[in-house]
Amino acid sequence: MSTSTAVATLGLDAHSLSEQLSSLAQGLGIERWDLGAACSTDTSVQVDRGEAKQLKGAQRSAITVRVWNGDGLVGITSTSDLSPAGLARALSGARDASAYGNADDIPAFSPLATAPLEPLDQPLVEPRGILELLDTLREAERDLLGRHAAITTVPYNGLAQRSSERLYLNSAGACREQKLTTASLYLYARSEEEGRKPRSSGAVRLAYGLKQLDVAGCIAEAAERTIAHLDYAPIQTGHYTCIFSPEAFLDLIGAFSSLFNARAVLDGVSLSDRDALGSTLAVPFLSIHDNGLHPGNVGASNFDGEGTPVRRLALVEGGVLRHFLHSEATARAFAVEPTGHAGLGAKVSVGPHWFEVGPSAGSSGGASGLDRHSADGVVWIDSLSALHAGVKASQGSFSLPFDGWLIRNGEARSIEAATVAGDIRAVLKGLLGFEGEAKLTPDGLCPHVWVEGLSVTGDA
Repeated sequence: MSTSTAVATLGLDAHSLSEQLSSLAQGLGIERWDLGAACSTDTSVQVDRGEAKQLKGAQRSAITVRVWNGDGLVGITSTSDLSPAGLARALSGARDASAYGNADDIPAFSPLATAPLEPLDQPLVEPRGILELLDTLREAERDLLGRHAAITTVPYNGLAQRSSERLYLNSAGACREQKLTTASLYLYARSEEEGRKPRSSGAVRLAYGLKQLDVAGCIAEAAERTIAHLDYAPIQTGHYTCIFSPEAFLDLIGAFSSLFNARAVLDGVSLSDRDALGSTLAVPFLSIHDNGLHPGNVGASNFDGEGTPVRRLALVEGGVLRHFLHSEATARAFAVEPTGHAGLGAKVSVGPHWFEVGPSAGSSGGASGLDRHSADGVVWIDSLSALHAGVKASQGSFSLPFDGWLIRNGEARSIEAATVAGDIRAVLKGLLGFEGEAKLTPDGLCPHVWVEGLSVTGDA
């Protein structure tokens, strides 16, 4: 296996590919088409007690071609072949499929597919050799194992790097292209003590390249969180004021992002309806923005799957629902502009990029002086589990296992096993306030969030 890869992954620039597609489409009698492509070269390693567990290299490509026929119906096909013959087959296949297009759901080009894009400051970093990745991860594992005698293994770990490129082209002149390099590290430690249950926790770091990764910070966080769960005790079932870590609260908001999703609204699987904009969703000091362009969002893109520019969008401001996330089709249904949240596929999807959660401008941010380190009788939720199974997004309810601590007179003791349950609407209207500065995480920006009166079920 090669120990290095090139930053460029497609081998064709967007303008050359656009000209090639235009020529091929003209020869096939196709007037209207578009193409979305995402290609990457990945290298990753995993270790187990100092030995290489897995070394992988992969090249991936996902290319979608859509064609509109003379009746306005759309056909779609996928390919991984960017050669002239492969593109011609894709165009021809999409043209033939258009005869069976859904007349009740006809997508169009985004009206913003040729609008100016916000520039992103994303350095392209030359990938490192796979043996250097292996040595870095081995050293990280060794360091983490040495942080405490109870940390016996790091069963889940990985160090990866990626060189990727995204394209969006259409017959109306849209020509979007982005090249990106990223690196990621995750360390999930397991501790064992005689007569005690195993405890686990971990940390993640992202950067544009291996040398920019905060390896030391990842080791320190994984060790600190794992050690903090060693001394555990059961918790009595009851209602508690809960403090969500930034990561846990962002996970909860992400699990219920259909609240803001126009596609989910139109499909009838959202708690919101078409008339929900302008209604009160939360406490008056809550602000939630989707900001895929935030400098802390490693892997950000300045355009979506339809070529629409990504921008910062207020979802909740002053506790009021302000905007939905839109694709071209949902924006047309609501008579608004697309917001840059579309994913190109057999059915155009809509999804969030990166959340910013905090106090609304000019608000007090809820109760003042909140401090989990001096609190009494509150539950500090560090991380949530089983979000895929424990969340009923269309109903608003959740029941999720969590790792965390019960705080008594400022002393935190890990909770042996428990679940937290509630309704997202009650959570958003039961916020007490925010504690501390917002923390930058892989999924967004958020402070610690205090929520009143959630049901916690324990073993005691």
